[in-house]
Amino acid sequence: MSETCLPEDPKPVLVSAFSAQEALAHGFSTRIGGLSQCYRPGDLNLGFTKDDEPASVAENRRRFVQTLGAEDFQRFGLLRQIHSPDLVVLASEEEGAQDFTQPATGCGDALMTDVPGMLLTVQVADCIPVLLFAPKKRAVAAVHAGWRGTAARIAQSTATAMQRLYGSDPADIIAAIGPGIGPESYAVSEDLRTEFATAFAYSEELFQVRDAQLFLDLWEANQRQLLEAGLERANIHVLGLDTATSTGRFFSHRAEKGFTGRMMAAIGLRPI
Repeated sequence: MSETCLPEDPKPVLVSAFSAQEALAHGFSTRIGGLSQCYRPGDLNLGFTKDDEPASVAENRRRFVQTLGAEDFQRFGLLRQIHSPDLVVLASEEEGAQDFTQPATGCGDALMTDVPGMLLTVQVADCIPVLLFAPKKRAVAAVHAGWRGTAARIAQSTATAMQRLYGSDPADIIAAIGPGIGPESYAVSEDLRTEFATAFAYSEELFQVRDAQLFLDLWEANQRQLLEAGLERANIHVLGLDTATSTGRFFSHRAEKGFTGRMMAAIGLRPI
C-alpha cells in the first residue's frame, strides 16, 4: 500500500513510488483546504460546477498547484470529461497551453505527454483516477475511469499507447489507482454485470453479491487492465481510499447524492 497523508492534512495524497522520482510532480487532491462554501465551508473544490463561485475554484486550483510544488509548470492538460475511451496526446507545449484557472476546452478522458513542464489533470468525485509514469522514457499519463471508461478499457489502452508511442517497456511503467468509490460502496444493477461480461472474461471476479445487492470493484477492474497491458503487479499501487465512505476527506457524487465538488489527480514531468 502506498503512503498517504493524514485525513486532516490539506496536502494531496501522494504515492511514495512517484515521490521518489525527482523529475516528477504528482498528487491526488482531497476536499480539504480551499475557499469553496457551497458544499461545506473550506472545501477545495477544483471543478467549475454550477453551484460554486468561479473565483473560488480558480483560487483553489492555484492552491492545489502550490501544494504539489508545481508552481514552475506553465502548461496544463485539462479535459471536459465525457466518460469516453478517448485519449488525448499532448505532443508539444503549444498543445498544452491552457489556463488552469479556466474551464477546459477539449474533450476526452485520458491525457498523455512526454513534454516537460506540462501538468496533466483529470477530475473525479467517485470515478477512478489512474496515473502512469514511464521513468526510462520520461512519459506520463492521467486517466479518468468511471464505469463506462473502465468497460471501454481506457486504463489498458492508455498504458498500451504509452508503449506504442514512446517505446516504454510495460515492466518499467509505474501506476497509481487513486481515491475512488470502493468495492464495498459501489452498488450496481444487473445490467452492468451483463455489460462487463461482454468485455471481460474475468468479469465475474469483479462483482460480489451482499444482502441481495450487487457490487462492482472498479479498483480491481482497472488493476486487471494494467496487468493485461504488461505492467508488473509490484508497480501498480492501489491506494484503497473509498470516496463514498470518507466524505470528510473526499468528494463523493454518490454518497452526497450529486451535490458535491470535484477533486483532481495530477501528474507532470518537471520543467528542465
